[in-house]
Amino acid sequence: MSIRLTELHAKANEVGVLDAIRGRRSIGRLKPDAVEREILEAVLEAASWAPSHHNTQPWRFVVMTGEGRSKLGEGYAKIGAANAPELKGEELEERLRKERLKAYRSPVVIAAICSPADDPRAVREEELAAAQVAVQNLLLAAHAYGLGAIWRSGAPMFDPRMKEALELREDEELVAFIFLGYPDMTPPEPKRTPISEKTIWLQG
Repeated sequence: MSIRLTELHAKANEVGVLDAIRGRRSIGRLKPDAVEREILEAVLEAASWAPSHHNTQPWRFVVMTGEGRSKLGEGYAKIGAANAPELKGEELEERLRKERLKAYRSPVVIAAICSPADDPRAVREEELAAAQVAVQNLLLAAHAYGLGAIWRSGAPMFDPRMKEALELREDEELVAFIFLGYPDMTPPEPKRTPISEKTIWLQG
């Protein structure tokens, strides 16, 4: 292990849970620098410790780097073409080019997938919730390692053409596209509604 990776692991271990929760921000602008595979494996490992009903662990991930992001790009392009049937020739090609570029907004894109278990006790809504919690674990771990990330979704994520592009099973669903890399921005300080305004206490 390189000195740099050793230092990153040590720094990540120093970040407390509450510090990570309060300090994490959505980072939309990321440097093109590659992220070490060992760090990606560490944040995926953190994701795998999310809770799930009956310990079904209903998640899997597709990690796209380099030209591996082209699968995502083709998914965006197919959806873009389907949503603009009036475009032809150069106009269509320009639209497809822009759609494909969406997959290259960060050096790493992780598709988080809810992959429901065969366990008869499993409830689909609970499986989806568990996969989404795994994404939160991943985001917190990425922050601890000094990475920036943003959880993207939107209509294309739910389009059958995207499921086809990423070769999902019929019963699987995308829950997040995580665009990840080293930050190239300082996020603004977020505002939070006081939790007292969103809490009801029922006491005896």
